[in-house]
This record gives sequence, C-alpha cells and structure tokens, in this order.
Amino acid sequence: MINSTQVSYFTLSAYFDVGPLKYLYFMIILSLYVLIISSNVLLIVVISVNRSLHEPMYMFLCSLFVNELYGSSGLFPFLLIQILSDVHTVSAPLCFLQVFCVYTYGSVEFFNLAVMSYDRYLAICYPLQYHTLMTSEKVTMLIALTWLFPFLAIIVLIALSASLKLCGNIIDRVYCGNYAIVKLSCSDISVNNIYGLVYTFISVMIPLILILYTYTKILIVCFSGSKQTRQKAISTCTPHLASLLNFWFGCSFQILQSRFDSSRVPGGLSIFLSLYFLTCQPLFNPVLYGLKMNKIRDACKCLLWEQRLPRRIER
Repeated sequence: MINSTQVSYFTLSAYFDVGPLKYLYFMIILSLYVLIISSNVLLIVVISVNRSLHEPMYMFLCSLFVNELYGSSGLFPFLLIQILSDVHTVSAPLCFLQVFCVYTYGSVEFFNLAVMSYDRYLAICYPLQYHTLMTSEKVTMLIALTWLFPFLAIIVLIALSASLKLCGNIIDRVYCGNYAIVKLSCSDISVNNIYGLVYTFISVMIPLILILYTYTKILIVCFSGSKQTRQKAISTCTPHLASLLNFWFGCSFQILQSRFDSSRVPGGLSIFLSLYFLTCQPLFNPVLYGLKMNKIRDACKCLLWEQRLPRRIER
C-alpha cells in the first residue's frame, strides 16, 4: 500500500495504438477546440460590448459561455498531448487538477442552467415584477454562487481522494476521473462514497428539481395565456431546454460509467460517450443560442459587419 501523494503518475489505459491515424485524430480534436474557443469568445464579446444585451438572461448566458471555455480547456490540451504521445501517463498533481476542472465545469453548468430556468420563470410568470425581482445585485449574487459553491465542494472532494492509500495507478479512461482514482484505493472509501453521492444529489438532482418546477409553472402559464405569450415562451425557452437535455444525456452516461461496470460497452463508443458532455456541450450552446436568439444573432451580424466595413472603405 502506498499513499496517493507518493504516486508520481497515473497510466491511462483506455488509449490504444491507432498508428498514423493519430495525426488525423489530433487534427479533428484541434479543429473542435479552435471552433469551441472562437464561437464562445465571439458570443462573450458580443454580449459584453452590446449594451442592449446587458440584461439578466444574457448575463447568465455569458457565464455559461465562460464555463464552456473553462471546461473544454481542462480537457482538450490534455487530449492533444495524449493523442500524440506513445506513453499515456499523467502526473498525479496534473491528474487531480484535471479532475478539479472537469467536475467544477459539470457542476457550474448544471447550476447555471438551473439559474437560467429560474430567470425564465420570473420573466414569463411575473413579467410586471420581473425587474424588481431580478435586480443586478441578485444577478451578481446568483452567478457568484453558481461558481463559488462547486469550486469549494470539489476542493473537499479532491482532498478526500488525495488522502487515500492506493494499490495501483492504472485508470481505464482517456482522462482523469475522481471515482476512477477512488476505486484504486486499498483503504476504506465509505466517506468518499457518501460525500460523492451527497454532492451528486446537490449538484444534479436539486438543480433538476428546480428546473422541472419552473418549467411546470411556465407550461401552466403558456397554456392558460394568449398565443403571443406562448410564442414568446417557446422562443426563449427552447434553446435552454435543448441545452439542458443535451447536457443531461452526456452527464447521465458519465455518472453511470464511473459508478458501474461498462466493460460490455465497445471501447470506441465508451470513449465517445465519456467525452460527449465535454465536447458537444461547448460546441452546441454557442451555435444554439447564437442562431435561435434574435438579439444575439443580430448583434453578431452587426459586430462582424463593423469589422468588415472599414476594410471595404480602405479598398
């Protein structure tokens, strides 16, 4: 038995030799990462510079886009290095750092989506009192809590995992996962299991309950209101629901894969699904909100047009 602080590295055994195809996979992953950075940065800039978008809904969206950048940056550079590497190892401190990034990303995403559903609930169910109920101070507080609680909770999670005595250092995944490390332990992991389950409930089930409650109320108002009310609700809620369902699918498989035996799942499919919520969500959100929300789409067109106009004048 050796303490995890004495483990200098972990081996990621999910990687397999693909020969020259690794350069193709490298270019695909690099292209996805560049696309994620450019699309999310574009929308963050658009919301920041356009005063008409300085409303609660767009502030929460900006927080969501920042989280997409944060989560993808915790994975993609690591993947790019591992794809080209012949030895798939990662130092223990870097492994725990990646666990911190991935887990905080997932938690912030869920809390952010829950806060956005609460914002839509107030806007649709209490339109006259909306600006009184959703003040700038409240927006700041909600965004701060969305980020602060997951960061503090994951620090505790990692502290519990780092104190375990490990019997091995082989992780059957393409990136570091907390429970994959915990399963290597030779000592009692009951505290880790209890804390992990409690935190999963707080970070997943409580936001989900809030989202279900708010959308139930929104549906009641839509069916009892006018056609104009229904159209407005659909136009603002559809992107949010699509984003939520996409992220919930990815996270559900991630949780099931980490807690249960997934050896019967084909290797390629298992890798794809384990990476789904960290790749598709950061790509899906900016495209979805950029195309479906008129204000953001128009602001993007204006920003891009202003960038091109001086060049045309110079010519």
